[in-house]
Amino acid sequence: MSDLGRRDFLRAAGRSVLAVGAGTLMPLRALADDSVTLPFGNGERRLVAYPGKRPLLLTTSRPPQLETPFSVFDEGVITPNDAFFVRYHLADIPTSIDPDTFRLDVKGHVGTPLSLSLSDLKAMAPVERVAVNQCSGNSRGFVEPRVAGGQLANGAMGNARWTGVPLKAVLDRAGVKAGAVQVSFEGLDGPVLPETPDFAKALEIDHARDGEVMLAFSMNGEDLPWLNGYPLRLVVPGFYGTYWVKHLNAITVLDKPFEGFWMKSAYRIPANACACTEPGKAPAATVPIGRFSIRSFVTNLSEGAEVKAGPTDLRGIAFDGGYGVTDVAVSVDDGRTWTEAALGQDLGRYSFRPWSLRADLPTGAHTIKVRATNRIGQSQPLSPLWNPAGYMRNVVETVRVRAV
Repeated sequence: MSDLGRRDFLRAAGRSVLAVGAGTLMPLRALADDSVTLPFGNGERRLVAYPGKRPLLLTTSRPPQLETPFSVFDEGVITPNDAFFVRYHLADIPTSIDPDTFRLDVKGHVGTPLSLSLSDLKAMAPVERVAVNQCSGNSRGFVEPRVAGGQLANGAMGNARWTGVPLKAVLDRAGVKAGAVQVSFEGLDGPVLPETPDFAKALEIDHARDGEVMLAFSMNGEDLPWLNGYPLRLVVPGFYGTYWVKHLNAITVLDKPFEGFWMKSAYRIPANACACTEPGKAPAATVPIGRFSIRSFVTNLSEGAEVKAGPTDLRGIAFDGGYGVTDVAVSVDDGRTWTEAALGQDLGRYSFRPWSLRADLPTGAHTIKVRATNRIGQSQPLSPLWNPAGYMRNVVETVRVRAV
């Protein structure tokens, strides 16, 4: 993994014209003339190439927020490392990390505080899991009435094969003391201004020790990409990406609830079954965001596409927060009738699940909808739900095409 000079990296981030190669920074073609227009207000986005990434959609440059072009999700069920979305909260991101001197500190309400090297972690029994990482605000740009925050389309998500060690194994080695209630996590990124709260998240102790939360050092068979958390990140299967702390270097076991800004004030949803309120209305009470809503998409056709009339292959993806997708239904007549699609390979209950259907599309306009159902009967609403932060959008997706 190449070390990047901070000044050069941040200058590159602003111009989006540098890449990593053989330990040096190499110029790339500036992509200022390449852009896409997302289907909502102020939706024009530049395609930019950051170090280690193919051209992605630029939301902000400092800190880097890069969205995956949606066409990538039709390339395969696993999202390539160079196409995986990027989301930071704080602008002072690490640009130089020595893997030989890197340490993960495990401290707090434990019997034996630990300082673990990457070699220490890699010497432990490894686990591998395919899991979706999705930003809490994925699809926020479609929310009406509009809300504050990054105006994302549907590309702030990705599915990868993560390799690492169970968080439980590390906590067991440290010896969690009786009375522990939560575990907090911090990374190497930090605020530019001292008034800005440092980014830290927390999980309930039983969740942290469930054997599925993991400390990942590999993504799709390679070291974590720099912008996705090199050299170590937290992977919280089925939960929104706010918990997936990047450049993880500190774990603290707590004997009282964590009071940090990013748990107590930010990333909170209405405290009701739908996590929703009447549009424009503040919730009476909130709770921290948690598990994914169930979602499904058409991936091989885009809004406004023209297709050849007659039998047409439709395909897409579905996923949920870990219960497992059992059914995907597709309508080509704006929801009047539905047909069950065939599900593809099952890579685990936290993974994208591919689906396919051969449908007849006579000449004319067609409104295609897709709706998934999981093992506990959860499905997608036909009308979008609303909350003030624009989180957890999972309305039945609609794609309008014309057969000619």
